[in-house]
Amino acid sequence: MSAAALCVGVGSFSDPPDLPGLAHFLEHMVFMGSEKYPSENGFDAFLKKTVFQFDVQRRSFKEALDRWAQFFICPLMIRDAIDREVEAVDSEYQLAKPSDSHRKEMLFGSLAKPGHPMGKFCWGNAQTLKQEPKKQKINVYKRLRAFWKQHYSAHYMTLAVQSKEKLDTLEEWVREIFSKVPNNGVPKPDFSDLLDPFDTAGFNKLYRVVPVRKVHALNITWALPPQEQHYRVKPLHYISWLIGHEGTGSILSVLRKRCWALALFGGNSETGFDQNTTYSIFSISITLTDEGFQNFYQVRRHSVSQMLKANATFFENYVEDVCENMQLFPKEDFLTGDQLMFTYDPEVISGALSLLTPDRANLMLLSPEHEGRCPLREKWFGTQYSVEDIAPEWMEKWSGNLELDSSLHLPAENEFIATDFSLKPSDCSDTELPIRIVDSEKGCLWYKKDNKFKIPKAYIRFHIISPVIQKSARNVVLFDLLVNILGYNLAEPAYEAEVAQLDYKLVSGEHGLVIKVKGFNHKLPLLFRLIIDHLASFWASPGVFSMFSEQLKKTYFNILIKPEKLGKDVRLLILEHSRWSMVEKYQALTAGLTVDDLMDFSRSFKSQLFAEGLVQGNFTSMESAQFLQYVTDKLQFSKLPAEVPVMFRVVELPQTHHICKVKTLNKGDANSEVTVYYQSGPKLLREHTLMELLVMHMEEPCFDFLRTKETLGYHVYPTCRNTSGVLGFSVTVETQATKFNSEFVELKIEEFLASFGEKLEALTEEAFSTQVTALVKLKECEDTHLGEEVDRNWAEVLTQQYVFDRLHREIAALKQITKEELVSWFQEHRAPSSRKLSVHPPVTKVYEHVCTCEPANVTKLSVTVFVIFRDSLFMLNHSPSLESSVVISVTSSCRSLPVPKIVISSAKRIHFSLVETSQRSFNKNSFGPNTDPWGTPQVMFLILDLCSPI
Repeated sequence: MSAAALCVGVGSFSDPPDLPGLAHFLEHMVFMGSEKYPSENGFDAFLKKTVFQFDVQRRSFKEALDRWAQFFICPLMIRDAIDREVEAVDSEYQLAKPSDSHRKEMLFGSLAKPGHPMGKFCWGNAQTLKQEPKKQKINVYKRLRAFWKQHYSAHYMTLAVQSKEKLDTLEEWVREIFSKVPNNGVPKPDFSDLLDPFDTAGFNKLYRVVPVRKVHALNITWALPPQEQHYRVKPLHYISWLIGHEGTGSILSVLRKRCWALALFGGNSETGFDQNTTYSIFSISITLTDEGFQNFYQVRRHSVSQMLKANATFFENYVEDVCENMQLFPKEDFLTGDQLMFTYDPEVISGALSLLTPDRANLMLLSPEHEGRCPLREKWFGTQYSVEDIAPEWMEKWSGNLELDSSLHLPAENEFIATDFSLKPSDCSDTELPIRIVDSEKGCLWYKKDNKFKIPKAYIRFHIISPVIQKSARNVVLFDLLVNILGYNLAEPAYEAEVAQLDYKLVSGEHGLVIKVKGFNHKLPLLFRLIIDHLASFWASPGVFSMFSEQLKKTYFNILIKPEKLGKDVRLLILEHSRWSMVEKYQALTAGLTVDDLMDFSRSFKSQLFAEGLVQGNFTSMESAQFLQYVTDKLQFSKLPAEVPVMFRVVELPQTHHICKVKTLNKGDANSEVTVYYQSGPKLLREHTLMELLVMHMEEPCFDFLRTKETLGYHVYPTCRNTSGVLGFSVTVETQATKFNSEFVELKIEEFLASFGEKLEALTEEAFSTQVTALVKLKECEDTHLGEEVDRNWAEVLTQQYVFDRLHREIAALKQITKEELVSWFQEHRAPSSRKLSVHPPVTKVYEHVCTCEPANVTKLSVTVFVIFRDSLFMLNHSPSLESSVVISVTSSCRSLPVPKIVISSAKRIHFSLVETSQRSFNKNSFGPNTDPWGTPQVMFLILDLCSPI
C-alpha cells in the first residue's frame, strides 16, 4: 500500500465572524470534483475516501496522487452543490451534538475572551452557512471561493508521501503533480499575539454540567502559555506521566481504594484545541463513582496533593503525523518531533509545573444529578450548565499548606521491563498456518512460531468458555460485573506491565472470557500468570460491587441512548435466538443483585470450563503449551458435560419485509439511523466472497446517491453482515429525525438499491474484472505487522471455524466469480421473496404497522414490548395462539403501561397498535429509585417475532 497526506496550515481560527464554520465547509467543497476530474465523487470512486489523507494500492498511487492533487489545484466547488453540502455539514454537526466531549469543548471555548478565535463555532451548520447568510444577503459561494483563494496556498501546505518507490521517483512525481498548486504569497495568519485567552472572570470557577450520557466526571483544567516552543523538552509529558500513573502510590490508586473513581487521564492531547499558538491546556479528567461525585472537592484535593509531591521530588497515520509535524518543527525533526524527548531540562519542567496551582484551575463537574439545576445553555450545542465560585473553604485548603498524602508516592522499580530480546529457535517444524499442539477434554492450544517478522514479541489469546453465561440475563449481567471487577483488581498490579509495553485486554464474550496479552515475550508469561492468578482468586468487596453495579447500569443506559448501538442491539435481538437484550440485562441489574450473588456466580463459572488458546510469536511450542497447562492447573475446573456452542442459533426471517421501530430515549437528540438488512444464509466461503464483491461495487454509488445527491445524512454505507455464521448485507443511513422521517429514508434506500441493480446489470466485463482484481489485490496485501496475522487466525479460533487459509481460498473463489453470478445473486436477494428486516432507531413515534406472513413459515408469534419510565426500563411478553381470529391485549401488573393490541386474522394478517392508558405514579417500592411521580410511560420499541430458529 501507498499513502499520502496534505496539511493546510489554516483552520477555524480564520473563519470570518459572519460565516462560522466556513473553513470546515471548504474541506467538504474542495472534494466535489476538479477541472481535470470533474466527477463529484470521482476520487471517492477511485479510493473510497474523501479526506486529506488517503492510502491506495501501490500500482495506482501515481494516478491517485494526481486525482487528489487536483482538489488543491483547481477544485470545481460546484455552485449547485452548495446547498447539498451544507446539509452534509449540518448532519455532521447534528451527529456531534450528543457527544459529551464535543459539548465540553464548545462550553470551554465559550469561556475565552470576547473576540478570541477559541470562542468561534468551528463546526458550522445550516443556520450559519445557509439561513443566516440568506437573511444577511451574503453570497456564500463567492465568499467560499475567496476563502479558498486566500488560504489554500502552496506555502501554507505540507505534504508527506509514502510508497516503496525510490525516493527520487517519489520526488519526481510530487514535483510534476503538485507544482501547479497556486501560491498567492500572502503572509500566513498569525494568532500568536492573542495570548492568555482564558485570563477572564469566567475562569477558575465551578461549572456544573448536565451530560448526555449517564456519567459523573470531574475535569480540572489549566490554561498555560503556549508550550510548542518546548517540544524538545516536552514538559507536560513528564507531569502527565506522574498524574496519569495508575500503579501503587498513584492518585487513581488512592481514589479507587475509597471507591471514588473508576478512571483518570491527565495531560495535553496536542490537538489544535489543546495546544496552539495562543495557549496550551493541561487537564485532569476523572470518571467518578456516585460516592466520588458526592466528594468531588476531596477528589480534587488528592489531585493537587500529587502535583505538590511531584514538585517537591521532581527529577499509517504515519504520513498524516508527518505532514502535521512539518507545520510545527524544523526539518530535522519532521519524523520524531512529536515523539522524542530530546533534552532534559528541569527548569522548563518546573516552570510548567509551577503554573498548575489551585487558583489557576477551572472545574467542570458533569452529572445527570444536575438536571433541573442548570439554567444556562451553551449557544451551539445546547449544553445545560450553571456557574458558581469554588467553595472558599476548599480554595483555602488547596491554596494553603496542603498536607501531603503519605499514600501517594513515585513509581517503584518495574519488574516487567524486558531485558532479553533474543529470537528463539524453533523446536518443531515450521508451518504456514497455526497447528494444534495440545488437545484435551479441558482445552486445546493452537500455535505458530513467527519466522516472518522476526521480532522479540508474542501474542497470547485464550477463550475461557462456560455454559452458565447465557442461561439467563441475570447471569450475563453477573458475568459483565465479574469481568469489570477482575479488570479493576488487575489495574494496579498490571499497570507496570503496560508501562513496559506489555498490553492486556479482558473481554466479556457472549460465551466466555476472552484474554488477550501481547508484547515483548521475555516478561509476557509474568503478566499472563498474574491475570490467571487474579481470576482464580477472584474477590469483590461490597463497596467495589456497589460501585461497579452503578457504573454498569450507566453503561447499559448509555448504549441504549445511542442510535447506532441501540439499532445493533435490537437487530441482533431479532436475529439471534436466545440472545438477551440490553433492556433485559438492565432489568436484571436493577432487580437487586448482591455481592454474594456475584461470588456464587464466580464459583459456578469456574467449575466447568473449556479453555481454547492461540500463541504466536517468539515462543517455542514447549513454552506455549505451558500457558494452557497453567490455566488448567490454577483454575482447577472440571470438563464440560457437553459441548458449548460459541455462536448463537440464528432466526431465519420469513420471506417478506419486516420492520422494527425504536422510540428514542434521548428526546434532545435528533439523530436517527435506518438500516435495511437482507438476510442470505449460512456462511459459505463463496457466498461471503460474492457479498464482499457486491459491497465493494456498492460503496461509491451508495455515497453518491444517498449522501451527495439526496443529502440524507453524513454517514451512509453498505456493509457485509456475518451474524453468528449467517450472512447478509445492509445499507445504513445516519440521519436526523427533524429532517427526514424513517419511512422516507428507507424509501430512498430502496430507490438506491433499484438504481444500483440497473447499474450492476449494465456493468461492462472490463469494469467487473477491474473490481475483482482490486479486491484480490486487497486480500493479497502483505500483513504490515504480526498483529494483523494474529487477529485473522484468532477469529478462526474464536468462532471454531479453523479455516486459517481463508484468504487464499477467497482469492481462488473470487477469480472464478462471473458478472452474471453477481447480478443473479443481487437480484435474488432483492426479490419480493427476500428476507428483509428494517430497523429504525430511534423514531419519535411508534407507528401502527401491518405485516402479512404465510402460515407455512410461521411456527410462533411473540410480541415483545419495551417500556421506559424515566431511566427505568420494563419488558412485557405475550405469545398468542395462531389458530384462529383473535384480539389480544398484552397485560401486566403495571396497569398504566401502554397496552399493545394485536389482531390476528385467520389469514395470518397481523395488526397491532398501542393504546395509551391513564397516567399513574409509582414509588421505589414498586418499580424504581424515584419516589416522585414518574410521568407518562413511553413505548420504547415493539418486536413482532414471526420466525423460527435455523
